[in-house]
Amino acid sequence: MLRSLELKNIRSYDKGSFEFESGVNIIVGPNASGKTNLLESIHMVCLGSGFKSTDTDMVARGSEWGRLDAVYADDTRIVKIRTAPADKAFVINDLEKKQLRAPYTVPVVLFEPNHMLLLGGEPERRRSYVDGILSQVDPQFKKNLNAYKRTLAQRNRLLKQERVDPDHMFVWDLRLSELSGEVVRKRAEYVSVINDNLITNYRSVSGNDEVLEIYYDSKLTVSSYAQAHLQKLKLDFDLDRTRGFTGSGAHRDDIGVRLDGAEARLSASRGETRSIVLALKMAELDIVRQESTRSPLLLLDDVFSELDGKRRRLLAQALRNTQAFITTTDADAIVKGFLEDYNVIATN
Repeated sequence: MLRSLELKNIRSYDKGSFEFESGVNIIVGPNASGKTNLLESIHMVCLGSGFKSTDTDMVARGSEWGRLDAVYADDTRIVKIRTAPADKAFVINDLEKKQLRAPYTVPVVLFEPNHMLLLGGEPERRRSYVDGILSQVDPQFKKNLNAYKRTLAQRNRLLKQERVDPDHMFVWDLRLSELSGEVVRKRAEYVSVINDNLITNYRSVSGNDEVLEIYYDSKLTVSSYAQAHLQKLKLDFDLDRTRGFTGSGAHRDDIGVRLDGAEARLSASRGETRSIVLALKMAELDIVRQESTRSPLLLLDDVFSELDGKRRRLLAQALRNTQAFITTTDADAIVKGFLEDYNVIATN
């Protein structure tokens, strides 16, 4: 449980002090009153970064430094940010660290309006969503994903060179395919776990009987991904050289969503899309709760306005036994969904 948070020179706050309750904390105020800034500050003290801003952008305009002091259930934590030179440090129970890594992170599930666009747009949006969740609950996945990105960048640099030593390229192909196999294996496992409860979650949110499923979408064989990718890299070498980048691998895959067998991104209505995203968020919350030693915090940034009355009530039920932080311009619209255990925080 996050008990309190003090802000100094953070975004719109010269100074700010907030006390939180264990249940639902409703952060209310007009637009541009600092609601999202407070939510992003909570994200920073829990995971070490904001969800919209860079580190230096978290510092109030005209200031050279910013600071966040938080009291969590079993520790105290401080985040210090400087703009010139750009620097960030964390102090956990008086122990200073340059990065916030497990086991010092606090799991967070974030739900913001942009997540309503999850089904549409480029595959990168859905890959990033899944990768972000896995990076929280599985430090090894995060290491493999970062190593994959570095190896991919190196291979792409080699492809742009006038001459490439085949033996040298094979070494990078082998490393890239091994890492892609690990990344895809964990993604596919996560997709399988989500599917275990997704139908029930969707029906509870929508009130309908459609079958919702997600699947890992790749042109390569998922069960033997590393071998398939290595072969593909060999076959496409000349093509990759011509275009100057690697055209296959974990960075090109997608996460597909079907509703009653039809591709949701093509057929789902606006209401169905809201229910799908909400069901995915409920599944995410369950998984993060199961995989983490600490209870996750739920951050909802102005999403109640995207939901109708029925879905608001269902979401309110899902928030039981979870510390949640909800931003809104209309507290009354949210309070109606909670019969007890809520705390209103005004930012204006």
